[in-house]
Amino acid sequence: MGQTGQSRWKSFWEKGGWWRAVLLAAVYFILYELGSLLFAPLALSISDQESAAFILAVYGLPILLGCILLTLFGWSVGWLRGLFARQPIHGRGWMWIAVIAVLAFNILRMATIDYNSVGLDVVATWLLAGLFVGFAEETLTRGFVINMLRKARYREIVVAVISGGIFAGLHAGNLLSGQSLFVTLFQLLYTFAFGICMYLALRLSGSLIVPILLHASTDPSIFLQTAHAAEGPLAAIAGLGNIVVIVVGLGSLFFIRGRVDAPVFDAALQAQR
Repeated sequence: MGQTGQSRWKSFWEKGGWWRAVLLAAVYFILYELGSLLFAPLALSISDQESAAFILAVYGLPILLGCILLTLFGWSVGWLRGLFARQPIHGRGWMWIAVIAVLAFNILRMATIDYNSVGLDVVATWLLAGLFVGFAEETLTRGFVINMLRKARYREIVVAVISGGIFAGLHAGNLLSGQSLFVTLFQLLYTFAFGICMYLALRLSGSLIVPILLHASTDPSIFLQTAHAAEGPLAAIAGLGNIVVIVVGLGSLFFIRGRVDAPVFDAALQAQR
């Protein structure tokens, strides 16, 4: 890309705004879905759908491709350095509720998995895939999307809602894989609330790394505990995690305040100089 073309490309995204954020997410979703087709022959060649190899082919490799695409985008617009810089707006003590709710149930689910039935290779593969998921989805929605929303000077409640809505919208594509409408609608509600919790984790910690790691431990714990739950009352309690996240995420919307006066990446980089 020439210097003029690069400056136009960067200038376009630097303007920010909600529709550019939606556009970025939509383009990412399309490229991710198309990229996933590259690994379809590999997945079809694996007969055991509970094996580590199948999980890697269906979940791990496609989302790794998504990580690469997002990294290339961040490099092309010069946002990679600011991505993990200190956030320019501080959190509040009550935001710990969201972090604790997500982390506590992640630990509880991991503690109620029947590891003898699942196998350590499958657990390790899910954890690796979860790390890819955490990086890709948080980099997109709590990194790039929130940056573009703040560039448009939206209030933080608007930033939280739109970023959470975009995050939830990405999961609507599960209808294409045959998931029922009812399950998808519940998933959209959960992912929206979970997105709010990740926004609060970002605000509270001041770093994108924290929501990435929280997210990275969430998906594996849900998938593994749902398919290989150990017997006992704790497993039933762990199953309530999604409901708790929904209540905490939606309830938090009434308390989010603030506004960032300067673009998040620009302000964060200025603070480091």
